[in-house]
Amino acid sequence: MTDEKKSAAVLALDFVKDGDIVGLGTGRAANAFVRALGERVRAGLSVRGVPTSQATAELARECSIPLSALDDVASIDVTIDGADEVDPQLNLIKGYGAALVREKIVAAASRRLVILVGPEKLVDVLGQRGRIPVEVIPFGAATCTRHFAAMGLDGALREENGNKVVTDNGNYIFDCSVRAIADPAALDRQLCCVPGVVGTGIFAGMADAVLVDEESGARVLRRAA
Repeated sequence: MTDEKKSAAVLALDFVKDGDIVGLGTGRAANAFVRALGERVRAGLSVRGVPTSQATAELARECSIPLSALDDVASIDVTIDGADEVDPQLNLIKGYGAALVREKIVAAASRRLVILVGPEKLVDVLGQRGRIPVEVIPFGAATCTRHFAAMGLDGALREENGNKVVTDNGNYIFDCSVRAIADPAALDRQLCCVPGVVGTGIFAGMADAVLVDEESGARVLRRAA
C-alpha cells in the first residue's frame, strides 16, 4: 500500500525500527496501533513496549508484545498514542481516557512522540471540546476544586456509574471547563502550581508528528522546527 492508503495505526509502524523501545499509549487509537504492532512482532519484529496504563499492558500481552517497566529502560525511542484535541501547532489535550499522567511521563522520556487521531480531533485552538482533564490527589480534591473555580475553570470530578473515576495512580480526574486556550503552556504551568495537582492533559510542544486517519488514508502533520 502507498502511505496515502494506509490507516494511521499501520502508518505509525513506519516510525518503529527493529530493536526499538516503544511507548504504548492508551485509548482507541493507541489500541489500534498495539494490535498492528503485535502483528509485526508475531512476524519477527523485535521490540519492547512500555505501556502507559494497565489496560494497555493487558492488550499488549494479548498481542504478544514483550513489555518493560519504565524504570528498566534508559530511554524510549518512540511513543505512539492518541489525543483528544490537536491544534495547528500540534499542541494536544489528552486524558479523556484518564491515563494522562502516565502518558505524559512516557512521552517526556521518548525521543519522538507520534499521535494518531481522526479528523474530528483537529481544532483551531485547544479547548474547543470544552474540557481539560487534570489529575488530582484525593486528599486535595476539594481544595483543588476551589482553586480551579477561582481561576475561572469550573467543572467536576469525573464519575462513572455514580463512583469517582480512579486512575492507575490511585488519583481522581477533575474535568476543568474551558473555552479557547490562548496559551496552552502557560495554563499548564498555572494548573500544575495548584497543590494537589499531579498533572494536566495539556501536552504543549511535545508531539513530533500527528497522523490523521482520513477516508482517503492517513495524512501526516509534522511540528515545525
